[in-house]
Amino acid sequence: MRIRCVVAALLLLSGAASAAQVAGVVVQASGAMSARSASGAVKPLQARSEVESGDTLTTAAGAYALVRLIDNSELTLKPGSTVVIDQFSFDADKPDADRAAFTLVKGGLRSVTGILGKRSKEKFALKTPSATIGIRGTTFFLEYLSGKGDVDPSPGLDPGLHVHVSEGGISIVNEAGRFQYDPGQFGFIRNDKTRPVKMFTNPGMRFAPPKSFGEADTLTP
Repeated sequence: MRIRCVVAALLLLSGAASAAQVAGVVVQASGAMSARSASGAVKPLQARSEVESGDTLTTAAGAYALVRLIDNSELTLKPGSTVVIDQFSFDADKPDADRAAFTLVKGGLRSVTGILGKRSKEKFALKTPSATIGIRGTTFFLEYLSGKGDVDPSPGLDPGLHVHVSEGGISIVNEAGRFQYDPGQFGFIRNDKTRPVKMFTNPGMRFAPPKSFGEADTLTP
C-alpha cells in the first residue's frame, strides 16, 4: 500500500512539474538571456531554448532576443528588458481556450500578432506600469522607462511608457480611460493615472536589433 501511495504521489508531482505549457522558442539572442519559472528556477536561454507560460524573460545589457510563440506571434526584446509570460494558452483547434497575458516590467519590445491575436483579439493583454495594451491585429513597439537604472534607454525619453504602432492598432487602458492608437502614431503615458499624449513623429524611440534578426521594422531617433 505504501509503495502505491509513493508512486501515486510521484505521478502527481510529475504532472504538476509538467503543467506549464510551452509558449514558444527563442529564435535568436545576441547576448545573455535567462528565464525564471513560476517556481523560481532560473535557466540561461539561447537559440532553440523553449519558454513556458509563467516564465519571466530577462535580457542582459547589449542583448536583443527574438521569441516566436506557438501561434506564430513574435516578441523581440530590447537589451535590459524584463517580460513576464503571465499566461499563454493556444490550441489551433480550440479557440475558446485562447489566452495571452504578458507584463512588461522594464525595457522595451516589439510585438507582432499571430493566430491567437487575429482570431481572439479580446483575449490578448500586455500590462505595463502605466497602462494595459490591447490589440487590433497589430505590430507595435513599447518602451517603459522607470528613470532609475534603465539599461540602454532610448535617448531623450522621459520616464513612463512610450508606444508606436506600425500596423493595425492598439488600445491603451488605465485609470484615465481607454484610448486608441493607429498606424504611424507614437504615444507617451507617464503613469497609470495620466491620459496618453499622441504624436506623429518619433520622440526618440530606438529599436535596432542586429541585421541578422531580419526585422522589417526598426526605429531610430
